[in-house]
Amino acid sequence: MDLTSPGPRLGGHGHYLAEARELLRLALPLAATQLAQMVILATDTLMLGHYSKSALAAAAIGNTVFFFLWLLGSGPVSAVSPMVAHVVGQDATTQTRDVRVVVRMGLWAVAVISPPLLALLIFTRPVLVFLHQEPALAADAALYTGVLAAGLPCSLAFQVLRNFSTALNRPMAPLLVMGAAVLFNAAADYVLIFGHLSFPKLGLVGAGLASASSNLFTLVAMSLIALFTPGLSVYRIAHRFFSPHWDSIAELFALGVPMSVTMIFEMALFNGATLVMGTFGIAALAAHQIALTIPSLTFMIPLGIGLAATVRVGQAAGAGDAAAARRAGFTAMGVGVIFMGAMALLLLAAPRAIATLWLPDIPENEDVLALAVVFLHVAAAFQLMDGLQVTASMSLRGLKDAAGPMWLAGASYWLAGAPMSVFLGFGLGMKGYGIWLGLAFGLLVAAVTLTTRFAILSKRPAPMGQ
Repeated sequence: MDLTSPGPRLGGHGHYLAEARELLRLALPLAATQLAQMVILATDTLMLGHYSKSALAAAAIGNTVFFFLWLLGSGPVSAVSPMVAHVVGQDATTQTRDVRVVVRMGLWAVAVISPPLLALLIFTRPVLVFLHQEPALAADAALYTGVLAAGLPCSLAFQVLRNFSTALNRPMAPLLVMGAAVLFNAAADYVLIFGHLSFPKLGLVGAGLASASSNLFTLVAMSLIALFTPGLSVYRIAHRFFSPHWDSIAELFALGVPMSVTMIFEMALFNGATLVMGTFGIAALAAHQIALTIPSLTFMIPLGIGLAATVRVGQAAGAGDAAAARRAGFTAMGVGVIFMGAMALLLLAAPRAIATLWLPDIPENEDVLALAVVFLHVAAAFQLMDGLQVTASMSLRGLKDAAGPMWLAGASYWLAGAPMSVFLGFGLGMKGYGIWLGLAFGLLVAAVTLTTRFAILSKRPAPMGQ
């Protein structure tokens, strides 16, 4: 089968299995790439946890601020994938040129949005103090984000090139780059945090330097691959690089802004929970960071499946095949739910053993570990809903449906999840446990509403999402 074709077109259960095979061929390297990105963050928290609890807590707060700004800039970057997939599905004679234009304008978008995002990082400390974080913790978090800032444009530009490659059904290149970045970051953390190999002992600053350097590494490596490997170099993404294409950049922002807001609605709820945990003390915050990191790692697999669904659904929609687009989306949802069910059982079976990978099991850490176990029990409960909502959301992206999921996400997380967290955490005095139950409720509402929307929209005849 042609790797750039949308895949099976026939109906029936057998062809759902065929679609699952095609999906997994694309999704497995994408999921591994997502997991590698999270491993970089997990490596930072793992090593900082062995450095000091205060450093771990500062990194948790700093990553909250940094990732929120990253999400603000990620919308046009995310729109590259469905736009390229639609071009590929249309099988037009101008495919090479049209793909190149989308990628070029994606990189232009990164250049436009990065300076204001970096400027906002200046206000990390006063914002955190305003949000009632401890002044010393806010100062350390601001120091950490100040170092991380150098990697922000590099990370966004890498995502553009990664989406270009994966939308062409070539997911291995980004995977290889991220695999190398994991090793690069781990070595840099080891040297810079703890001061090995005659380097200074930089602690929190060392972790930030390691992550920023890793982002630069991924951009340089992926750029070389895009420019010089046969399967991608044919698109000549640097050709007429400074020539604008206003229709494409307008579509990138028209699709990307709602996509960005959708992600912000979800992540802001979880990041807001991190800020709330800071008001319960360092033990609650550190436990929350550990418990959130672990399900975030498992989440990377259905997210990778969802990214593959964006490509599969987008290619089918671009070809005008509504049945294939529907089949691709529901197959992705089913695969995501199966995987997350297995992860839920794992989290229920050994929560403390998993938590101690991040923090040594010694008496002075008992308060953190006990809370982490409680939070992981809740995380196990919402695994299924988390896998379903992300694959449904990414399938809708393949239809170029952006505004609807944005409003559904806003309602699910901020009209359902957030009020439930406040009610349980503060109204009923359940503190951190109540906050986590509220998060689970928000994911449940999102899963139901997004799946319903895909079921409705995927019945429509082509063209879809226009």
